[in-house]
Order: sequence, then C-alpha cells, then structure tokens
Amino acid sequence: MNKEQASPYGQELRRMRADLLSRIELHRGGDRSRAEATADHFGHPEDSPAQVATEKDLELAIGDHEMVELNAINAALTRIDLGTYGECTDCGVDIPPARLDVAPQTPRCIHCQEAFEKH
Repeated sequence: MNKEQASPYGQELRRMRADLLSRIELHRGGDRSRAEATADHFGHPEDSPAQVATEKDLELAIGDHEMVELNAINAALTRIDLGTYGECTDCGVDIPPARLDVAPQTPRCIHCQEAFEKH
C-alpha cells in the first residue's frame, strides 16, 4: 500500500491517538503521571485495604491497556511513514482493507494474529 492509499488510515489513526490521549488525560485528572493520579485517587483513609487493592489493580490494568493501544497506534503511524503499512509484520502478506477498516492499528494478517494469540 502506498502512502496515498494509507493516508485515510493515517488520519483515522491520528484521530484515535488524540481521542485516547484525551481519555488518558481526563482519567488522570490532567497532565499528571500515572503514579500521581493513583496516589490521589486511593488516598482516602475510609476505604478498606481490600477495596483499595482491587481498585488499584483495575486502574493499573486500564492504564496498561491504554498504553498498549497507544503503542499500537504509534507503531502503525510509523509503518505508514516507512511505507510498510498494510503489510503483515510477521509474514509480509497484504492485510485486507476490510481488516484495516475495522482495526487500522493492526500489525498482522488474520492468520498471523491467530497464531500470535495462541502463543
């Protein structure tokens, strides 16, 4: 896929990145680190230790998921810049446009993704 064909995907990926960064900022209450936001969020002495531990685990899992998503988006944008967008990063086959329409950040064809998920 050439850069012109990848351009609409690039626009969608940049929109997705902006939305994700906005959600992260909103979730953290502004431009603060994850540690600062977690400390503020769980600094209530009336909360039980079990409740705090569960909420911390959930908060960190959500944060980890957001970072994985952000990294996937940034990697896809890099592939556009390199001219390799739309090629499976594992086997090199072209990823069908229907798959990219649903998940423009995907790095793999469906076959390689299934194999990746099994391992």
